[in-house]
Amino acid sequence: MRTLPARAETFPFDPAGLHAVLFAHYGPSHWWPGETPFEVMVGAVLTQNTAWRNVEKAIANLKASSLLSVEGIHGLSPEELARLIRPAGYYNVKAARLKNLVTLITRDFGASLERLFMLSDSDLRLALLGVNGIGRETADSICCYAANRLVFVVDAYTKRILSRHGVIGPGADYEEVRALFEGSLPRNLGVYKDLHAHLVYVGKDYCRAKRVRCGDCPLGGPGCLPIPAGDGSLRPQAGAPGSPE
Repeated sequence: MRTLPARAETFPFDPAGLHAVLFAHYGPSHWWPGETPFEVMVGAVLTQNTAWRNVEKAIANLKASSLLSVEGIHGLSPEELARLIRPAGYYNVKAARLKNLVTLITRDFGASLERLFMLSDSDLRLALLGVNGIGRETADSICCYAANRLVFVVDAYTKRILSRHGVIGPGADYEEVRALFEGSLPRNLGVYKDLHAHLVYVGKDYCRAKRVRCGDCPLGGPGCLPIPAGDGSLRPQAGAPGSPE
């Protein structure tokens, strides 16, 4: 177990126990949806600031045009690509980001995902972060779900849940939170994938920005105060923040 030095008063946090509680509640997540690694990569870019149902519509447009491939997107003009992915929102911005991503794959790796994925974990992440418009969450989503690397994805849901449970403070850095999970979770890809997905479910269903549902939450209790102990049970943490944002 690790303690994150992001608040004045810290206590041990057990990510494996968190996984046990959420897996018992949700079961296998089967996330990330996608028929190919490249589809997962495209989805990771398109899902920024939009609902997944909108991403599905945009991907369906690319599939219907037989353009959901590195070569297909590389051959499109930004305007043509923006028109196809319009349902995902911010379509001009996302079209530029997808073009930047396929330019990297085409220019440096001969349009081959297999060659891209031959990079080490750290080099793959650095290559993705070098693409204009690809941030840490998107890069890590690609590493974990498309390239099957043991890289934990941190998002706003994860930070909100951990903050309300008193595990981190409001200023916790992305890399600190990622290290908190990677330093304690078992080296099991399924655990990494499921736990991130389950935290998204909790953030959407229970630990919302507003209208929280703490009483029904699998992490349970008034104010969302309990966190999983090492045996998978729940224990209350006195003084942890539980009010909505």
